[in-house]
Amino acid sequence: MSVAQRDGIRAADGISYDDLYRRWEQGNWSATAIDFSPDRDGWKALSDIQRKSALWIYSMFFYGEDSVTDNLSPYIDAAPKEEQKYFLTTQQVDEARHAVFFHRFFKEVIGAGESISSTLAYTEAQLGWGYRNVFERLDRMADDLRRDRSLPNFARAIALYHMVVEATLAQPGQHYIEDYFAKAGTMPGFNEGMANVSRDEQRHIGFGVKVLAECFAESDECKEAVRELLLELLPFSLAVFVPPNWNLDYTRCYGFELEDIYAFGLRSVRTKWRATGYPLEEMPGVLPIDPDLEPEEVARRQIRLLKAGVMGEPNGRPDSSPEIQRLYFDIVSRVARTDAVNDDAMTIQWRFEDADPWHLRIDNGATAAEPGLAPDADLTIETTWNDWIGVSIKGENPRRALLRRRIRPRGSLRNLMLLQKVFPPRPTRLG
Repeated sequence: MSVAQRDGIRAADGISYDDLYRRWEQGNWSATAIDFSPDRDGWKALSDIQRKSALWIYSMFFYGEDSVTDNLSPYIDAAPKEEQKYFLTTQQVDEARHAVFFHRFFKEVIGAGESISSTLAYTEAQLGWGYRNVFERLDRMADDLRRDRSLPNFARAIALYHMVVEATLAQPGQHYIEDYFAKAGTMPGFNEGMANVSRDEQRHIGFGVKVLAECFAESDECKEAVRELLLELLPFSLAVFVPPNWNLDYTRCYGFELEDIYAFGLRSVRTKWRATGYPLEEMPGVLPIDPDLEPEEVARRQIRLLKAGVMGEPNGRPDSSPEIQRLYFDIVSRVARTDAVNDDAMTIQWRFEDADPWHLRIDNGATAAEPGLAPDADLTIETTWNDWIGVSIKGENPRRALLRRRIRPRGSLRNLMLLQKVFPPRPTRLG
């Protein structure tokens, strides 16, 4: 058992199912008792861009609360412990209450929608590519749990809901809207409700940390199932906070740069994964960055790759400038499985039809990616920059790309087989 796993078990031991349930009883609140009447003037006082930004972020919250309310029942059925089933039942109540809170705000303050269904329809246009794909995966996860209640699949489901949806996406969003309105004091009803929602989510995330720590301690299959899920979701989850049309005023109007939100989220989620005993840094391929980089620099790089079309929503024309290729191949050098070549050395050459060539040298457990042509490449990959990004980052089917000759590897059969071990296929994109 690794040091991180032992530390995770110790951290999770500080969380008990009895205490989580007790905190739920003590923290109960009423979504229908909140007074929104002062908030109407506060909403009108916001600038046009602030209202657009608020509508965007609140729509994601409302739609998400409704989705998890609908999808929690299979989690309850699949939970192996009665205490887990009981707590998950309280969560379903929480999520329904959150949805009612947001519906009331839309109806009574913004003036959008009469029924919950009509409010959902009103907000749907605000949901971006990354968000839709994450929540479509949540819908499929509910179906997966109905068919397969195994512990690894349950761990995968908890990771999706508690660690991706709540810890990675909801908490940074709460942070940036709560902070503004708590200071401004212009929408006290909304601020009160969001404080309650935030407290509930902290309890939910604590539950997820404890469950995953127990799953990881019991089975390495759970760790691999979770790692595969995070690899599958990475292109989508990174893109959730990309504002419409990349209009950075959507966050600046509330006093935040986009980098602030990404850096806050990275710090928060790293801490929570460490508490499970399986840190992100120990998951091959999930966080392929220099561990010495500050979260702000990681955030800048992620956003640069998102704007370039390398990460996030495909745009059919990803930027291939030297800076972007450098950032991309830094990731490549970190995800390469050097153990696949044992003590041998191997050089992989990329020849792009529409971008500068790059090569990767693997030698004695170390990797080095450099621009240009290598004189002694063991394997050459001929393709376009767009096609390679689609397969390596976006989760497009590599076999389909090979059959259609969009990717053409050149080298010995042995090296072709090694390539699949050095770069195991990412989970195929389903969204």
